[in-house]
Amino acid sequence: MISGGRVWAPAVAVAVALIAACGGSSSKPSYCSSVASLKSSVKALPETNIVKNGTSALTSAVTKIQTDAKSAVSDAKSDFPNETSAVTSSVDALATTAKQLTSSPSPATIVQVPGQVKAVVTAVDGFASATSSKCD
Repeated sequence: MISGGRVWAPAVAVAVALIAACGGSSSKPSYCSSVASLKSSVKALPETNIVKNGTSALTSAVTKIQTDAKSAVSDAKSDFPNETSAVTSSVDALATTAKQLTSSPSPATIVQVPGQVKAVVTAVDGFASATSSKCD
């Protein structure tokens, strides 16, 4: 029996090593880091005061969000098509308004910003919530 135990010990050690090499079930999908970056960049939006800081603060924040959103959407689109679509459309709308503010700011354009910021925050929160079971 001792010799039988010796045969099984190396086989068990190899199996454990293979499971560990695969990462087990604790590895996170690749989109987790891009979603975290997007959430971080969106946090700066509510703090962007157009009147106090000018349109450049909004434009800068939106540019960062666009970059992070493209990455997160690209990484997770197949797993979360509805959420990534909401993120894309809300970010695109805000980006369009931000461009209009820099070229020809008007009161009608300025009043759109708070609603569009809220839409981006809501879409990103929904996306982050959907991915949280896999990323947290």
